[in-house]
Amino acid sequence: MCIKIVKEYERAIIFRLGRILRGGAKGPGLFFILPCTDTFIKVDMRTISFDIPPQEVLTKDSVTVSVDGVVYYRVQNATLAVANITNADAATRLLAQTTLRNVLGTKNLAEILSDREEIAHSMQTTLDEATDDWGIKVQRVEIKDVKLPMQLQRAMAAEAEASREARAKVIAAEGEMNASRALKEASLVIAESPSALQLRYLQTLNTIAAEKNSTIIFPLPIDMLQVFMKQ
Repeated sequence: MCIKIVKEYERAIIFRLGRILRGGAKGPGLFFILPCTDTFIKVDMRTISFDIPPQEVLTKDSVTVSVDGVVYYRVQNATLAVANITNADAATRLLAQTTLRNVLGTKNLAEILSDREEIAHSMQTTLDEATDDWGIKVQRVEIKDVKLPMQLQRAMAAEAEASREARAKVIAAEGEMNASRALKEASLVIAESPSALQLRYLQTLNTIAAEKNSTIIFPLPIDMLQVFMKQ
């Protein structure tokens, strides 16, 4: 009844006549208590993880999203975890939920989707400061999933598709503009030499004949047509 053992990852807080013994937590290993006057509480010092339930959050730009996450923490000071709070685990879980809503409420939708690491780091800092008096050390916070309303997903998909189509039209227009400039420069070069125009014409005929087409178009000078138009 006087000899107790705690494991490597546990610590024991001994109360003697209702007061915590000096020296802090005992363990790991063997320790002694007095049968009638002493009681003790075991505290697990291992890292504990829990999921933050999905939280409905109204963002800064008035968009409703559902966000969940995961928190990793451990007891850093067993004495504070027992003496300063009734249930450190339950309190940390509730605080994580409220912190998630408070942090996301100051962000707009674009920041939530793109800056998850920054949001997680901000949550970790806030939780760590709040739980310091409880002997809790928040080691890591991660944002797991951001769920958007179905109508908003469709609107964002339509917006992205319209943006891609607009970029494609701009690229095509720039290509047409560059091609027209190149044709203008080529026409100026050909205009300086009539033989170049003839060579270009023969090259075009050679290209048409290579494709085994049955129809060949022969261009005629406009001056020849004007004679017939006058008659």
